[in-house]
Amino acid sequence: MLELRVVLYVLGAFLLCLGGFATLVSAIGFHRFKNFYLRLHAATVGTIWGSVYPLVGIALVAIAIEELGAYRWYISGSSIVAAIVILMLAPAGSHALARGVHRARVARVKPCIADKLDPELCG
Repeated sequence: MLELRVVLYVLGAFLLCLGGFATLVSAIGFHRFKNFYLRLHAATVGTIWGSVYPLVGIALVAIAIEELGAYRWYISGSSIVAAIVILMLAPAGSHALARGVHRARVARVKPCIADKLDPELCG
């Protein structure tokens, strides 16, 4: 039977690798997408997947390593708190950026099909 430490360690390592893969895909999408809003989406996905998953993975790996002593709980707790803060602030920050760019009329999407916030932009 597998020990709980081994399961936590493997799951944490998997989350670290998944975060690295998500960051790579996000970077490719950031360079391949055509307009500001799509690039902002790729950057936000990279922020959330590329940082939250590895932080949770670090927390699991830290819990699995007994040689860290009492510091493993400090490392895992601070990683979880940082992941929660990123989960709350990254979508709000990207929404604020998109709204600011839209209101400043800096980035225009061609062809514009419909704009419910400002119908004059598509007209």
